[in-house]
Amino acid sequence: MKIPMPPPPLGECVLKIPGDKWEETGPLAGGRYLHWDELRRRPLPDGLSHKAWWGLLKLARGGMYKELPFRDKQNRRMTFCTPDPALRLLHDIDQRASGNVRMDEPVASGENRKRYLVNSLIEEAITSSQLEGAATTGREARAMLRSGRRPRDHSERMIMNNFRAMEEIRNLRHSKLTPDLVFELHRMVSQDTLEDPSAAGRFRRDDEKIHVVDHRSARKLHQPPPAASLPRRLKLLCNFANGKADGGAFVHPVVRAILLHFMIGYDHPFVDGNGRTARALFYWSMARANYWLMEYVSISSLLKKAPAKYVRAYLHTETDGNDVTYFILHQLGIITHAIATLHEYLALKAAEKRDAEKQLQKISVAAGGLNSRQIALLTHALAHPGHEYTVNSHRRSHRIVPQTARTDLQKLAEHGLLSPAKRGRAFVFRAPEDLQMRIEDAAD
Repeated sequence: MKIPMPPPPLGECVLKIPGDKWEETGPLAGGRYLHWDELRRRPLPDGLSHKAWWGLLKLARGGMYKELPFRDKQNRRMTFCTPDPALRLLHDIDQRASGNVRMDEPVASGENRKRYLVNSLIEEAITSSQLEGAATTGREARAMLRSGRRPRDHSERMIMNNFRAMEEIRNLRHSKLTPDLVFELHRMVSQDTLEDPSAAGRFRRDDEKIHVVDHRSARKLHQPPPAASLPRRLKLLCNFANGKADGGAFVHPVVRAILLHFMIGYDHPFVDGNGRTARALFYWSMARANYWLMEYVSISSLLKKAPAKYVRAYLHTETDGNDVTYFILHQLGIITHAIATLHEYLALKAAEKRDAEKQLQKISVAAGGLNSRQIALLTHALAHPGHEYTVNSHRRSHRIVPQTARTDLQKLAEHGLLSPAKRGRAFVFRAPEDLQMRIEDAAD
């Protein structure tokens, strides 16, 4: 990845602005908050050079900037603003991720809540780890997390650690952020995955030369601040996370969560696991601000699809005077996309469930009634012939006790809807290839 071209000096650009063009543009270009490296390739407005155009944009942005309590490694202040695209995205997130959200499928109640929550935690644990190099298939990782088996290698250990950390976030939502809590989260995500086990839950040292590189080209992309400055920087970050370092200015809760994510990535306080820790803190901050729907979405699954854009959002900030707006806009886009994807998924699942319930209604009566967990399993089994279910996987998927899981599976086996088999000391329950036919026969 190439480092974006830094903008020319603002004073030089301002001198290029024609006298009759001073009020012709706002902080956006074509409706977007563009970096100089992007703007210089765009067709020019009439009567303006690229430098003049950039000068007008930066002057308009200057009136919107808010100063942050954070500074870069050269002790220069970081800033951000909320242009119209950010305000629209924040409004969408407020409407769709907090409060009394209306959905086709009630995600916050009963068995559905448990199932969707587990699915989300699994997806975030896997993709957040894959972003930092975990090399395993999603299928194998999901099987590990659902079965509860021990990790078999370094990559699976990363994923298991991340899953446990994401589960713990739910218990920490009412806690204030402290350096000790950040260390504990880092210890959780990095346990048994570091070359030096003592590096878990502590700052990197001066002799541990850490920098961010492009793994394809080995190009150095970012040099974090000196290790000696990390205790002060983390204390300030915790104060900001708890709402104590705002200088009286309002910072939207979603923006605050994104800024926590950004600063851990910028400071890189640990030898490894910085990205996983940063994203865990983002989820902590969103949960603390009561954006409850975020428990059910995975931002890392979208970041993984376009990792270059994720890195570029950091680089745009660093090469344009520490304007964190670039990163904020990128993350707001990811969050709204993730929420929209969840709503679409829930609508699809609601339709599938209605179809499945119609199909299973007769057999449910014949079998003396099927509960929502059994209906969910059969719906999954119809789409995955040959899939194997165990008491442990069913228990973990629905967060129920082993006896309840065993009863669910045995009842389905008694009615011929699952095929039981002994494997060692335990039973497995396989989805038969002719399940559709069995359901139709049982319903007649």
